[in-house]
Amino acid sequence: MEDYLEHLNEAQRLAVLASDGPVMIIAGAGSGKTRVLTYRIAHLIGNGVDPFNILALTFTNKAARSMKEKIVNLVGKDATNIWMGTFHSIFARILRIEAEKLGYTSNFTIYDTDDSKSLIRTILGEQQLDDKRYKPDSVLNRISGAKNNLYSVKEYMEDLQLQSDDIQSGKPKMGLLYELYTKRCFNANAMDFDDLLYKTYVLLRDYPEALHKYQHKFKYILVDEFQDTNFAQYVVIRRLGAAFENICVVGDDAQSIYAFRGANIQNILNFAKDYPDLKTFKLEQNYRSTQNIVSVANNIIINNKAQLKKEVWTQNGIGEKVRLIKAMSDNEEGSMVAHYIFLSKVNNNLRNIDFAILYRTNAQSRSIEEALRKSNIPYRIFGGLSFYKRKEIKDLLAYFRLSINHKDEEALKRIINYPTRGIGKTTIEKLLVYASDADKSVWEIISNIKDYKDIGLSSPVMVKIQDFVTMIRSYHLAIKTDSAWDAASHIAKSTGILKELYDDKTPEGVSRYENIQELLNAINEFSEKPQADQDGEIIPNTLEEFVKDVALLTDADADDPEDNDRVSLMTVHAAKGLEFPEVFVVGMEENLFPSQMALNSRADLEEERRLFYVAVTRAKTKLTLAYATTRYRWGNLTSCEPSRFLEEINPDFIEQGFINPKSKDNFDLLKDRNSFANPGTVPKNFGNNQAKNIPLTDDFIGDDTSNLQVGMEVEHQRFGRGKVLHLEGKGNDIKAVIFFQTTGQKQLLLKFAKLKIHSS
Repeated sequence: MEDYLEHLNEAQRLAVLASDGPVMIIAGAGSGKTRVLTYRIAHLIGNGVDPFNILALTFTNKAARSMKEKIVNLVGKDATNIWMGTFHSIFARILRIEAEKLGYTSNFTIYDTDDSKSLIRTILGEQQLDDKRYKPDSVLNRISGAKNNLYSVKEYMEDLQLQSDDIQSGKPKMGLLYELYTKRCFNANAMDFDDLLYKTYVLLRDYPEALHKYQHKFKYILVDEFQDTNFAQYVVIRRLGAAFENICVVGDDAQSIYAFRGANIQNILNFAKDYPDLKTFKLEQNYRSTQNIVSVANNIIINNKAQLKKEVWTQNGIGEKVRLIKAMSDNEEGSMVAHYIFLSKVNNNLRNIDFAILYRTNAQSRSIEEALRKSNIPYRIFGGLSFYKRKEIKDLLAYFRLSINHKDEEALKRIINYPTRGIGKTTIEKLLVYASDADKSVWEIISNIKDYKDIGLSSPVMVKIQDFVTMIRSYHLAIKTDSAWDAASHIAKSTGILKELYDDKTPEGVSRYENIQELLNAINEFSEKPQADQDGEIIPNTLEEFVKDVALLTDADADDPEDNDRVSLMTVHAAKGLEFPEVFVVGMEENLFPSQMALNSRADLEEERRLFYVAVTRAKTKLTLAYATTRYRWGNLTSCEPSRFLEEINPDFIEQGFINPKSKDNFDLLKDRNSFANPGTVPKNFGNNQAKNIPLTDDFIGDDTSNLQVGMEVEHQRFGRGKVLHLEGKGNDIKAVIFFQTTGQKQLLLKFAKLKIHSS
């Protein structure tokens, strides 16, 4: 049992052995945090702690599954009985057991963000409120903030500061919307993701027997990524751990980057104040990155005032210095990144999967994608539309949800007339308004539609509604009695969804049909895997259990595609927790990174710096930072300045021959731009020679190009003199292919390009 301790360094070993009492483990990037957490749980079990008494909270289901597998390998199958998962999945599990105490049934629906916004839009329409002023996004964020700060509707209404803020922002009805939203969710037997935290808090606050039960069940509590917890999560953790105070939190304040989601860095900064007898361990040895990359990261984060001091170090090799690219535009930035990826693959025998390109905002991916496509480099964008967010998937899942929970209003709205069955929009609106006025669920109305003739529906429509109700009830029985696969395939076929998508032979239609087949495949696979409840007892693989699991999935839990040898493109936020041999961080410019929105306070700026720290520490062997001097933003070409964060890096760690923001001597990497058109052509002296930049001036005036012809000589303000090789298109969309003497071949749209025409 003790062999695993030999795989730990001294700091890790001490953190694992400190079993009892409050413990905080400050884990620097790449310091083996997951190993320590895994071994700590294994050590508890190995020393007689019942796995049923251990609660381990993570931020992704994938991380929980991986960790549990490792623990099972260390101590045996009994470790499967640990309560391990995300906050939301664990709290949902508790709430399904205790649902009746709060007035819910155990099969309550979990609304995702789209469901919540749809409900808010419905309420806004009923209240005749302007959705331009009360934007569903901002309303949902306000409600989410209230719940995460544990404000009930009543407390929200009575808080003078909150009411004053709403009035000043021009949204005095926000409290009413919170009240109506809460009531509608309750009537629909539904909770949103924030409710999973808030309702657990209410359960432990209002029901002493439930508090006692779970305090004595979870004798040891471990929390991963503690720096990302919000106020509600921390309060619940403290209450659950109050009986034994065997609370171990693991995290890195330097990687707290989710304030926009409600994460509160003060939870980790002030943890010692809440637990005076706290034992603190610092994991400062980095096993991931080279010395140069670790030094750059330390250079950056030392500038933050709000932090728990640590000095990350590594015994890894010195490694290459950081490459710093200066590009003239965002498109050129993309071309240069693609070029370097090609070079590195050839020279270092790397695969596409070894590279990641990180950016501050999703909009930056466009120029990167174009450059990668031109270079035939396959890539994958993280954070795009996930599988379970696609329309056809949500449609079929809505049938499953309504069949399980008849009160699920959002699911009902989505599929009552899909596929089309003659229950139109006007009918649905009448039903929604009537149900709201009667303070009932829509299902209560439509399941007894003959008793509600005062709604004003025609007899044929009422018959169609009755048929719909009968169909949903039959699905409910199928779900109760059949396997997940049998019930799901029956519903997909009998609703007509499969046929409608199969009949659509457009590429989009074929793709949607294939997605439905993939969903059914996933359900079939689920049906064949044994499932167990919290006590280890085998439970049937029903469709209801599958839907519960799907409701708790996050983008981070998505499976990798089969063809995963692709360059990874993602925001820095999405990259947290990942690592790659080579990392490119693009868009290192003021007002972009750091974001313009983060320049109003020190706290916001320090979060941006932590975000940059996260970006840097994703790299194992090679780090490239890039910025452009001009970039299209909001449709306009704007001049850009290098990010202030670049100036915080010691020049000793910057590769010689590249741009050093602190130096007056700016090196130009663009000597041989022809090579970017053909990545297979590698200039022998690439990066060593300097080329004179063509200065930009405001007095450059282009000529009328309506009579431009092939063979003419032209001059461009940036690209210099060139010759027209080809013209195509007509009207305002004429494109010119021009070979420039200094920059090679370019394709320009004449209506935007300023060209002076020279007589030959």
